[in-house]
Amino acid sequence: MTKQNTQQVPEEWKITTFGEVVHIIGGGTPKTSIKEYWNGDIPWISVTDFSNDRRWIDKTERTITKAGLENSATKLLDPGDLIISARGTVGSFAQLKRAMAFNQTSYGLRANELTFNDFLFYLLKSSIRKFQKNVHGAVFDTITKDTFNQIDILLPPLPEQRAIASVFSAFDDKIELLREQNKTLEAIAKTLFKQWFVEFNFPDEDGQPYCDSGGKMVDSELGEIPEGWGVDGLDEIADFLNGLALQKYPPEKDDEFLPVIKIRELKSGITDQTDKASRNIDPKYIIHDGDVIFSWSGSLEIGLWKYGEGALNQHLFKVSSAKYPKWFYYFWVLQYLPYFRSIAESKTTTMGHIRRHHLSESLVAIPDKDFMDFSDSIISPVFNHVISNNSQIQTLSQLRDTLLPKLMRGEVRAKGF
Repeated sequence: MTKQNTQQVPEEWKITTFGEVVHIIGGGTPKTSIKEYWNGDIPWISVTDFSNDRRWIDKTERTITKAGLENSATKLLDPGDLIISARGTVGSFAQLKRAMAFNQTSYGLRANELTFNDFLFYLLKSSIRKFQKNVHGAVFDTITKDTFNQIDILLPPLPEQRAIASVFSAFDDKIELLREQNKTLEAIAKTLFKQWFVEFNFPDEDGQPYCDSGGKMVDSELGEIPEGWGVDGLDEIADFLNGLALQKYPPEKDDEFLPVIKIRELKSGITDQTDKASRNIDPKYIIHDGDVIFSWSGSLEIGLWKYGEGALNQHLFKVSSAKYPKWFYYFWVLQYLPYFRSIAESKTTTMGHIRRHHLSESLVAIPDKDFMDFSDSIISPVFNHVISNNSQIQTLSQLRDTLLPKLMRGEVRAKGF
């Protein structure tokens, strides 16, 4: 063993820099004024396409054409290459599932002969805080190509690199499998909800779709609904608890706090940039896995919380109900989300938001007790499976992230080494 500072390093490992093991590729943006450069079949990555908790990028919000690629500074990265944000939100990174172009606020990374892309991803993951500490710039935090030469790394021989990458790929493959399973499960539950509670094509006594087979409908504030059903506003079927101004509740101790859940955390999870709040807040404002969170201001989103305990910040609702199952009010809010977003987008002089009266005015169809019990017996297990999978994902993610620095420093060795 040799030493790096005071750390023991396996003799056969190499002490080098990130810049010595990677080809760095710059990006660019085709002229937005030329329509022929845009909306083609080449994915074009910007920072909005990154997700802090996902390894792979397989689709992008925007695409470019071959002409856009050939007439701009953007480059085409290969499947398996990496990308890292280099300006503004520094340190978001991902690996590409397919060939993609990218803009100038990021760098494409490709392993040279000393390593390979899959190991490079985990090397970057274990080094990302070093990059974030080496930013500069008067207006935006920035890393340059020279930054890569300032980041020290430990490089095992290629066989051990492959073994290490295999360990972490197994974690990420399982996590991705659970995420894909959740997409399927939520799509099933959402489809059933829409057919039964929006289109009213739930199975009648003969197993036929109620509305399409001539089931009796009656007039209501919502329009025609099945006989025996009722109507209520969203705020009648669930409680919408607004969060606290958590800057007023700083943590009393550095090691005792709750992460503050804002819109950013709802979308991307807990990060190093997440604010901290005191644990001594009213328990009703403490969020737990599986809670339904709805951002009513700014970027309107709804999701099932899955990142552990947190404190609910203002501009977010915790949605709950003592009367109706979780899937029922979750999907009704989701049903109205495009409408709520249209309201928020119409507010040009203030940050877009909705008000409580919009919840009251958003009417939902309430089935009779027998059908509610029946539908709950079908949909709740699917919905609960999603929540269970989210819990597994977090457990696997935490185990992976605990093991990562130990394997990358040689404190723990991969099997066979």
